[in-house]
Amino acid sequence: MVQGTTSDAGKSTIVAGLCRVLARAGVPVVPFKPQNMALNSAVTVDGGEIGRAQALQAQAAGLAPHTDMNPVLLKPSSDIGAQVIIHGRARMDLDARAYHAYKPQAMAAVLESHDRLKQAYEVVLVEGAGSPAEINLRDRDIANMGFAERVDCPVVLVADIDRGGVFAHLVGTLDCLSETERARVTGFIINRFRGDIRLLEPGLDWLTARTGKPVFGVLPYLHGLHLDAEDAIIDAQPARDGEGGEVLRVIVPVLPRISNHTDFDALRAHPGVDLRFIGPGMPVPPADLVILPGSKSVRADLAFLRANGWDHALARHLRYGGKLIGICGGMQMLGRRIHDPDGREGPAGSSDGLGWLDFDTTLAPEKQLRQVSGRLAGDAAAPVRGYEIHLGVTEGPALDRPALWLEDNISGDGAQRPDGARSDDDQVLATYVHGLFDDPAACGALLRWAGLRHAEGVDLDALREASIDRLADTMAAHLNLAALLGPLSPPSPDPS
Repeated sequence: MVQGTTSDAGKSTIVAGLCRVLARAGVPVVPFKPQNMALNSAVTVDGGEIGRAQALQAQAAGLAPHTDMNPVLLKPSSDIGAQVIIHGRARMDLDARAYHAYKPQAMAAVLESHDRLKQAYEVVLVEGAGSPAEINLRDRDIANMGFAERVDCPVVLVADIDRGGVFAHLVGTLDCLSETERARVTGFIINRFRGDIRLLEPGLDWLTARTGKPVFGVLPYLHGLHLDAEDAIIDAQPARDGEGGEVLRVIVPVLPRISNHTDFDALRAHPGVDLRFIGPGMPVPPADLVILPGSKSVRADLAFLRANGWDHALARHLRYGGKLIGICGGMQMLGRRIHDPDGREGPAGSSDGLGWLDFDTTLAPEKQLRQVSGRLAGDAAAPVRGYEIHLGVTEGPALDRPALWLEDNISGDGAQRPDGARSDDDQVLATYVHGLFDDPAACGALLRWAGLRHAEGVDLDALREASIDRLADTMAAHLNLAALLGPLSPPSPDPS
């Protein structure tokens, strides 16, 4: 089990890299995260929902994502409440205290999935959540040491040296653990190191002497990895010179409950796109394209958008000829009305939409979860592949001019069904499909529609694969895999 001294210490990335290391060696390996809290999710082959990080780790292991890889997923709907997803299906909405009481039932689901994976794979690589040193969460813990103790799993502890205070993080975390938990920690990995390793070595020697535990290796800071973020928005992007001097300016407003912002990874990687996330209190700068993202709480996020004056900025953007895309919750915001009669995402009621597309949306009890493929509607007709995760049922005349045509996998007769809408002036496009830009052909067609002439799409799958391979190569070069993995360790690379 890979646990971290902090959130974002690199647990997800290290599990992905180790999955690829072992898969290359022919070892049957599967990723597993008992409990994940994230608004970035993926649809699995068995029609459920798991965290994006586990879908990436599955790819690293050469597997299709499955709900057993992340049996408990928490999708925050407020600062104190979340939708609880068990084995890929939404079961209930609970506040923090109620979920704490529910944890024994959640642990049962976790152990059920873990047992199935143990029977099917030689190695289960487990990722912890947050930090095991969160004393207030120790009781009924299912995400870190509570799980490791229950299944008798060895633990490696990861710390991010780029944050500073790495030795205090490691020693302090151990000090917060019980005696049996400390004994379970087999050693450390130090992540994201920049500089001369010789200057770090005295500290490594001190750490081993102080704790009696080895440092399995120090991983360098790897720039330019194209890996799905578990939850945090990554805004850093290299300066864009564009293709032949052209740069398409793309803006994504960051809503409080933004979901599946991995939709924009292909745009962030595109050399002709300058994509910026804008946060609370920030004006919407001049842009060619604005994209309204998915949302876990559509009506509340729409109210937030209006409170920041972004609705007026979007109207001005359209008045000056800009293009606008709404994805999932962002699509629902573009219509006339949003109805939540049962209070699925907050207090029951209705809200006025932005009114740029003639349809209404009603949030229904059953969440739509499916992988989809099809094509863009209209002249472009480029192939599209992605997934749907939404409660909304949308109806209205605007849907007569769809944005996409999708294979109707429900009927199984090869028929196509429409998805989303395009405005009559072709400035506004709306869709329920996440991953809209992931296919290179669709990405290129949409960028050309938005104004980037002669644009070609980015092959995000190829970039992701190259990043996973680079990560695995780095681990093979900088970690003592024999000490870390024991008899499962692949043979050392030939120095020649």
